[in-house]
Amino acid sequence: MSQSKREQVISHLRYIRQELREMHQGVLEDGLLPEAGEIRGVMAQMEALLELLEGKSGKKSKPDAS
Repeated sequence: MSQSKREQVISHLRYIRQELREMHQGVLEDGLLPEAGEIRGVMAQMEALLELLEGKSGKKSKPDAS
């Protein structure tokens, strides 16, 4: 993995980890689930990370049937 790609992956993972920590903190402190938009945002970041790792920037995955 090239250094630039590695740095991008690290950056994505740090962002995702921070977002998940904030969501978890909200659940623990307030007992409230995160808003759907927050979850979609983190899922989009995870999808972007997966595409970066797989090298499929133009290809979209099939949506789930659920």
